[in-house]
Amino acid sequence: MDIMQLHRQGLTGRKIARKLGISRNTVKKYIEEQEHPEDEREKIKRKSLLDPFTGNIAFWLKEDNDYQATWIYDRLCNMGYTGSYETVKRKVHQLKAGHQRIAYMRFETEPGFQAQVDFGEFQVENIDGSIRKLYLFSMILGYSRKIYGELIERCDLKTFLNCHIHAFEYFGGVPDEILYDRMRNVFIGKIAGKNKFNDPLMGFAYHYGFKPEVAPSYAAWVKGKVERPYRFIREGFWRGYGFTCLETANKDLLEWLKEKDERIHGTTHEKVSTRFERERPHLNVLPFRAFDTSYRVYRKVNKDCTIRFETNSYVVPHPLVGKSVVLRVKDGSIRIFDDNSLVMTYEIPAGKGNLIQDKGFYEALKKDRKMNKRKYNYVRRSKGRAKNTISPTKPPYDMDVESRSSQVYDRVAGQVQL
Repeated sequence: MDIMQLHRQGLTGRKIARKLGISRNTVKKYIEEQEHPEDEREKIKRKSLLDPFTGNIAFWLKEDNDYQATWIYDRLCNMGYTGSYETVKRKVHQLKAGHQRIAYMRFETEPGFQAQVDFGEFQVENIDGSIRKLYLFSMILGYSRKIYGELIERCDLKTFLNCHIHAFEYFGGVPDEILYDRMRNVFIGKIAGKNKFNDPLMGFAYHYGFKPEVAPSYAAWVKGKVERPYRFIREGFWRGYGFTCLETANKDLLEWLKEKDERIHGTTHEKVSTRFERERPHLNVLPFRAFDTSYRVYRKVNKDCTIRFETNSYVVPHPLVGKSVVLRVKDGSIRIFDDNSLVMTYEIPAGKGNLIQDKGFYEALKKDRKMNKRKYNYVRRSKGRAKNTISPTKPPYDMDVESRSSQVYDRVAGQVQL
């Protein structure tokens, strides 16, 4: 570097050699090449006992990058490898490092644009020592990192949608887009190259005005905003928490999350609450009425004016006999709809084989004259063509009838011998 610097200043090779105290031939060599000479010494690659088995190691790691060096070493020994374990360990580490060098692009979403949803599993030990599973529903806003969390007992679709409603009410609005994992109650699959979602979820999304999206397979980094908070909640809130009941736990969780909104976030370097105040105006307005998350059941009304659901019978108005009605079941009650009209609401009883009725329905049936006439005064008519008949009031031909006394018949009868 000194030679090239002095050369650019206009010094001759002789003066550069004299000033630096080196040979003129050295100066000439560097000026002509204008770069550092490469080490001409060829590296001698020594043969290794592991060389014949390198392809096997690469194949196993390509199949599953989590294979350990000990597992690979044992199988190589069975194949005739006589080298050391340390050699195998270094080779496995080298190949794994090549597989794990993956670059990711960090992205930040605009205010109100995206939220991410996921589930996590938590466990509670009961008094008798048995383990009870709970699930944590979590929704996080992508811009502010504000989190809504709720512990639930089941991961069915009705509970899943109810958690969405609670999250929207907690945020005071709805984001433009929600990113999901490939969970079964959300994502069906790809049809004609497009993502196909569950029909109830699509109706729910249309009602609240957001677009559902699904993360790519085996791409956890895409949902990193919601994946990381699970450890944050598990270690910060759940570890050491004295669980008593689900209602109390959810109340305590929301209070803890509100306290943590005042922290400085490690990625945004701002308070979560401060960024949320900027994001809140960009959220879509909640609809006037919440979505009906009760699940639907279709039934046909029987001739006795009843419908069957879970071994119980429910009486409906008699004009619905033979028609299909919709049952909306939620929270221990059943609502019966004829198209969009609510017919009746019943409470689902405990036990089986019950007849649940409104006596007014059968009273209305008794007073329906047209219905009773069809049932009791029904006259079957011939389905053939009408025939021309002879009137009974006019004989087919003229006939004179002579009137006789009874004595004549007695006399005739006496002449007949039996």
